[in-house]
Order: sequence, then structure tokens, then C-alpha cells
Amino acid sequence: MTFESLGLAPALLRALSEQGYATPTPIQAAAIPLVLTGHDLLAGAQTGTGKTAAFALPLLQKLGVDQVLHNSKQPRKPRALILTPTRELAAQVHDNLRAYGKHLRVYTAAVFGGVGMGGQIQTLRRSLDIIVATPGRLIDHMDRRNVDLSCIDTLVLDEADRMLDMGFAPALKKIMSALPKQQRQTLLFSATFVPEVKALAAQFMHDPREVQMAQPNAVAVGVHHRVHPVDADKKRDLLLHVLAADSRRQTLVFARTKHGSDKLCKYLDQHGFRVAAIHGNKSQGQRTRALADFKNGKTTVLVATDIAARGLDIAQLPAVVNYDLPMVAQDYVHRIGRTGRAGAEGLALSLVSREEEGLLRDIRRLLKQDLAIEPIAGFEPAWTLRMDGPAQTVRKHDRNNGNAPRNNAKPGKPSHARRPHAPRGKGGEHAAAKKQRRSWRDKVNSRKA
Repeated sequence: MTFESLGLAPALLRALSEQGYATPTPIQAAAIPLVLTGHDLLAGAQTGTGKTAAFALPLLQKLGVDQVLHNSKQPRKPRALILTPTRELAAQVHDNLRAYGKHLRVYTAAVFGGVGMGGQIQTLRRSLDIIVATPGRLIDHMDRRNVDLSCIDTLVLDEADRMLDMGFAPALKKIMSALPKQQRQTLLFSATFVPEVKALAAQFMHDPREVQMAQPNAVAVGVHHRVHPVDADKKRDLLLHVLAADSRRQTLVFARTKHGSDKLCKYLDQHGFRVAAIHGNKSQGQRTRALADFKNGKTTVLVATDIAARGLDIAQLPAVVNYDLPMVAQDYVHRIGRTGRAGAEGLALSLVSREEEGLLRDIRRLLKQDLAIEPIAGFEPAWTLRMDGPAQTVRKHDRNNGNAPRNNAKPGKPSHARRPHAPRGKGGEHAAAKKQRRSWRDKVNSRKA
């Protein structure tokens, strides 16, 4: 199958050819004909499968043909809205639209937080065909009456499950309720069809066609998983050892916190690595520069929090390192989705301390596959990693040696490692406290985007 056989316009085929694309991916082959015929679409596709082109190409075709037919010189109101969970993904989708539509007279704008609103206001006042936006910043413009959504006839929700995870459900409902309902085509792309995604589809979509290109929580077959057990106080030295094995290799390193990312970035810089950090406390300019420097090879190591787990389009990224394991097993899938893309080989390394043993077991259960456990000579831990039970009790000859965690279990009783940041106290958090914390988190996440 070729792009030409999908019925795409010559201008789009020309742009695709110039970028070296000749054959559609499975999600593109399945989705493009359905979108072109006007169906609502519920599409399941992992990152790295070409899903952006699956909605961008038919959308550009629809708008480009209409512009040729009408050839109006009147200012145009936006007719398509694409919502994404993160600024980086919004910028990437916007860049892809411009690249695919370079031979069409279709005008796009990207609207997201972290930058001033003045320039976005000026852009929104011009003739526009497509708006790519994060929910929080779009609502800011809606509240200030800076944007006219009265002519939107196509809505795309990209990575809908991630937007719901980040607490954007109220924002999504507010935006979608403000759009015209008559003859609107809605395209929803999601890595997983969790119940919340299904509920969103049932509320705002009309008889959607459904395509599922990958099993939930599936990872690319070309990704090789390796686990290096290590004592917590030797993690940084082991990371140096791993990175020094091939200092020219582009490597994305995931840390759990913003502060931890900055500390790790500073440490690697002090040891001669060309490194940058990207997380929510960085300004949009800093995040954009860090990503650009990493893509063009100016830096070889990018330290990131999970904000970078989705939406970063980095071609031929050979390795991802989990310096800290994610607290939610499914985030492991999103992290390593940066490597092994489009059939390429990839390497996913995880540096696992004793406290993270339970998190690693959660990941293995999610993936339904064994992970290669490979201690590194000189960094062997003072404990034994176990994948089939509770955390291993520290051996007697290792106890209190300065490298192993202290074991306070009573004789004859098993030792159970507490997960990092697990609720303390009998019964865990009170239900009301949980509800308040979720509400606060949803508000913060909405503003960040």
C-alpha cells in the first residue's frame, strides 16, 4: 500500500516524498480512509506508530481542498482544533502540520502555556484554519474572548488517556461543550481505552468507528530491557559508568522529581557530559532549547521527568535510562516508547535500588514478560533482587555495612520494603484527604499546560 492509494492530494504526496515517506504505517492505513469519509474515529495507537500523520494528513486534505474550491480572500475562522496534553506535543504536532502542508494554503497556530499570551493573541486574530492547543491555555484564551471557535467542524483529542491522567477532564468537557455540535467530526487517539476514555467518547462522539493497532501496554518489539540492580548510594556512579560506555550515544534519562533532575544534570555536567534537563519548572524557552539541542546532537544526554514521557518525537533515539523507576508501572511503557520506534532497535536500562524492587515487579506484571537482570561488575548490590516475592531481607554479613539499607525486621519475620512515598499510618489516607489532593492536583496540572 502507498499513500497515493489512500486518495491523498498531490500536494500532500509531494510533501511526504520530500520527507522520505513512501509507505503508510498500519495506523495511517486504517485511519486515513475513515477520516476522509467523515467518520468519527476512536483510535488506539502507541507513540511512535505514526498516529500524528493519521489525523494530520486527512485534516489537511479536507481543509486544503476547501480552500481551492472557495478561494475566498475573506479572513478565515479556525475550522479544526487539536488538543494535546503537553506543550512539547503541541509544538511537535504543529511542526508536523506545517511540514505536511507546506504546499497547501492552510494556516495553523500553536497555543500552549509557558510563554506570553500577547503573541498568541495576535496570531489568533489572523486568518486561521487549525489550532493546536493544550487545554489549560486554550481555556485562558476562551475566558478572555481571544479565540473564536464557532466554526470548528473537526476536533482531535491526541493522547486522550494522558489528558485524563493529568486531570484535564473538566477542561476537556468545558471546551467540547463550547464547540458547535452539528456535523462535527471528532477524532480521539489514545494509547489505552480505559473506561474514562470510553465515557468521553460516548458523551461527545457520534457512532465512532474504532481501530486498535496495539495491545494495551504493548512495547515495541525492537526494545531490549535490562535491569541493573544497585545500592541507592551508588546509582549516580553506575549511571556515569553506563553513559561513559558510549559517550556519543544519545540517551534520555528519566528521574522522578524536578529537583532530582536538576541535581543529576549538574552532576553529569561536572563529569564532562553534554547534558540538559527538561521538566515542569523550566520555562518554555528553556524546554524548547533543551529539546532542540538534544535533537541536533549539541547535547548527548537529556534528563527528564515524566512530562517528557509522551509527545517527544526524537528520531532514532538508541537508549532510555530509568534512573528512577516510575511510581506507576504504565509510565514505564510511555517512557521507553521514546526508543525502538518505527522498527528500529532500542535499549531500555533501569537502575533499580532495593527500595524500588516492588515497582519493578509491577512493571514486569504489566508487560507480561521477563526482564533481563544484569548486575554490573564493581556495582553489585549488597542485596539480592527478587522478582517473585517480597523484598529480600539483607544478608547477615551485609548488615550495617554502610551500603545496604538497615533491616529492622524481627527474627523470623519477613522484611517488606515500603514503596517510596507510600501512605503511612493505619488505613492510609483518609478518603476526604485523597479527594482534596486530587482536586488540587487537577487544578495545578491544568494551569501547567
